[in-house]
Formats: sequence, structure tokens, C-alpha cells
Amino acid sequence: MRIGIGYDSHRLVAGRRLILGGVEIPFDKGLIGHSDADVLCHAIIDAILGALGLGDIGKQFPDTDPQWKDASSVRLLGHVVELMRSSGYEALWIDGIVIAEKPRLAPHIEDMKRSLSRSGIPSAVINIKAKTNEGMGFVGKGEGIAAYAVCLLRKIE
Repeated sequence: MRIGIGYDSHRLVAGRRLILGGVEIPFDKGLIGHSDADVLCHAIIDAILGALGLGDIGKQFPDTDPQWKDASSVRLLGHVVELMRSSGYEALWIDGIVIAEKPRLAPHIEDMKRSLSRSGIPSAVINIKAKTNEGMGFVGKGEGIAAYAVCLLRKIE
């Protein structure tokens, strides 16, 4: 078995859609990044890549490559799931935390799990939590959103 941890954060800006866990969340701001800036997907991607010893999201999907401009992060996650399987592993558990002052994310968690499962990871092995930062730091001031994820992978026999 292998474990991995992932982290991502992006700034909130006007004029962008807010995508978290592959779900568009109604909000007056969105996250800025090369792809759709889905911090939850990016944290999960980094957790899986870490468990596989394959670097991080920037190594696999560099922001200098135009093919990833505005790409769906669930699509990127699907590529990583293919890498995971071709390396002989399966995901036993994914646990993610999204940290945001606003908007309220709890009503969207089940939709996020369903959306993430489109990458090839069964929704039954995905857990997502939503937290605030109690007004502290860049997240607490509403300047951005962050996410952490851990994964447990098992070698397929």
C-alpha cells in the first residue's frame, strides 16, 4: 500500500466560474489558474501522484503547455487515474478538505463526489469535507480557496 498527500490553493477573482470537485458552484467569483483551477481536484491529483512517486501536477500538466489551458480538472484527474492503474494500483480511499469562507459548500458535496467519480474513482471511496478558516489568512479574508487531500492506494495483484 502507498499513501499520498496533496495541497492546492488559488486566488478568487471576478469574472471566473467557481469549479470545485468538478461542480460549478454559484458564486460571484471564481478561482484563477491555467486550467479551471479546481483546487480539490488538484489536491487529489497531487495526493495520487505523490503516492505513485510521480512528482506533482505541475510536472504532469505544466502551465506552459497550451493543451491544458482552461482544461477540466476532472479530465486531468482521469489521466492520473489511468497512470495509477497502468502502474498497477487502485484507490482504496480519498479524503479531501476544501477550505473556503464563502460560499457554503456542504450542499454541493454529494454532487462533487459524483463528478469526481467520472475520473474512474468510485464515489464510495471518496470523502469530502468543507471547512472555513474562521476569518484568518488569505482564505479567511475571502482572497482564495485551498484544499488538502490524502489517498490510500493498493497494489493490484
